[in-house]
Amino acid sequence: MAREHGTNADGHVQGADYVRAGTDYLQRRTLRRGAAGWLLLAGLGVSYVISGDFAGWNYGIAEGGWGGLLIATVLMGTMYLFMVLGLAEMASALPATGAGYGFARRALGPLGGFATGTAILIEYAIAPAAIAVFIGGYVEALGLFGITNAWPVYLACYALFVGIHLWGVGEALRVMFAITAVAVVALVVFAVGMVPKFDPGNLVDIAPTGAAGASAFLPYGYAGILGAFVFGIWFFLAIEGVPLAAEEARDPKRDMPRGIIAGMAVLLVTGFAMLLLAPGGAGASALADSDNPLPHALREAYGGSTLLADVVNYVGLAGLVASFFSIIYAYSRQLFALSRAGYLPKWLSVTGRRKTPYMALIVPGTIGFLLAAGVGDGDRLINIAVFGATASYALMMVSHIVLRRREPGLERPYRTPGGTVTTGIALVLALCAVVATFLVDVVGAAVAAVIFAVFLAYFWFYSRHRLVADAPEEEFALVEKAESELN
Repeated sequence: MAREHGTNADGHVQGADYVRAGTDYLQRRTLRRGAAGWLLLAGLGVSYVISGDFAGWNYGIAEGGWGGLLIATVLMGTMYLFMVLGLAEMASALPATGAGYGFARRALGPLGGFATGTAILIEYAIAPAAIAVFIGGYVEALGLFGITNAWPVYLACYALFVGIHLWGVGEALRVMFAITAVAVVALVVFAVGMVPKFDPGNLVDIAPTGAAGASAFLPYGYAGILGAFVFGIWFFLAIEGVPLAAEEARDPKRDMPRGIIAGMAVLLVTGFAMLLLAPGGAGASALADSDNPLPHALREAYGGSTLLADVVNYVGLAGLVASFFSIIYAYSRQLFALSRAGYLPKWLSVTGRRKTPYMALIVPGTIGFLLAAGVGDGDRLINIAVFGATASYALMMVSHIVLRRREPGLERPYRTPGGTVTTGIALVLALCAVVATFLVDVVGAAVAAVIFAVFLAYFWFYSRHRLVADAPEEEFALVEKAESELN
């Protein structure tokens, strides 16, 4: 076990203590190389997010009305687009499974890297629980199996899809791609069905309140725009997870930028189509609190249950399943990277015969199931996930700005259009979104902040004294540090 915990101290660097791992340490923590090209990476990006088109975004209508949600989605879409352009550059320059943690580690040191990785982990561990709740809502709406309490659905989802990931990454990515394709077909069918029912008046059918700036377009006033940020984010949440596949990509320096940008382009089209057509056909007020808004919109628009609504309801499950399935991949790789580097317990990153990190799949999956069954509130779970996401976005954009200014000579196969101006805009919008999580649900945001603080305390008092110098993300940073000192 001495080899597992590390030997040959590597010294005290940037406030952390490093050891060299034993000879078998990284061999027991190896992922399968070359499993994904750029098209699969783009499919992975869409798969992460596509559930946001099927459920969750509509809660923003209850916060800001359709107009408030529209403005919030435009702003958050801008944030994501600009952030993706920054991530494309960093992923091509620093291709490793740690992704956001690795970028921030290079730019901000061990504490900044761990804070970023932990925020991402909160997002990815909580988001599947929220999606599981929505899957349960779709199943209950269909009356399948006579289910009136959805916890067996949550259990079945986690057991089945964690199991497929344990089978192997290449197989899992292909299954994800196929499910995502089915989900996109469901969105197209929905759009075709709603176009004839579209009426602009339906978008503004909520009566204005007495809030400052209230109107038919903004029934809850200016404050409703900020409150809707959390749900505008749901159209794009988790696209930033594509770089987590860096060590399993065929040519990460070339494929990462192409994959993440292509995925973002698809999501912009599908997100704005749903935002316009669903409330435009059914009425904004009808969808404000629905847990299955697309089938609900069709039933409202056509005056009752129809074959089209049933088809979208059934096939729409594919969209929810696609994101649920793919974010399991994301949380396992983020946890794997943090564990391999010693920030979190090292046993979480051990890989099995099929080169999958089995404990990094099973442990968060168990926690997610318990949250879905225990909380059962998709709205609150979304808010907790968004807190983690937006905190990580702010840190990653700071990392891009720092790396551009401190390491101008770093090889960058792809460069962000607009440079630090682009990522600076994304940073400001991300900070606004962090504030919005407290306006929407102060309890949920506070819970997320406390979890974040506990992780940081764990790092400060324990794991920073036990980091592994051989982990790729740490090696990148340590080599750069040594070279800068020599120069």
